[in-house]
Amino acid sequence: MSSKERTLSVTWEDPVALANAGASLSGIEFLGALAAGEIPAPPMARLLGFQIQEVGDGRAVFTVEPGEQHYNPIGVVHGGLAATLLDSAMGCAIHTRLPKGRGYSTLEIKVNYVKALKRETGRVWAHATVLHYGGKVATAEGRIVDDKGQLYAHATTTCILFGA
Repeated sequence: MSSKERTLSVTWEDPVALANAGASLSGIEFLGALAAGEIPAPPMARLLGFQIQEVGDGRAVFTVEPGEQHYNPIGVVHGGLAATLLDSAMGCAIHTRLPKGRGYSTLEIKVNYVKALKRETGRVWAHATVLHYGGKVATAEGRIVDDKGQLYAHATTTCILFGA
């Protein structure tokens, strides 16, 4: 078996500074600044290639272009990419509802894989929407589709809310 080694170079900025910047903003302000490039993307988003395309009240849209660097040993994109993309988009949909000083953490995520992602798939979109935003718990749903609307995965999440 002959193989050409490939490389991937990733750069990022201090994630603690990013978190500190976010502490002084409401969730929608923070995510709007991220989407506009006014605040640097978190390291994981840069590592995996995630982009925030839109944020609004109770919704978020992310994109990623699956590539070889996301492949698993069976020759398709690892399901963890879809799960992480959905977790990020759904969490950010919930984040849009947070007032300044409030936070959240994922308690549970359920992902259904419908079709394998491949590098030939091209860019995919994760659309996420809040289903419930309460005093202690929030839930959201998300879908990954390609540019033609073909479904690849869908998910739900439950997040715990904390802080002020």
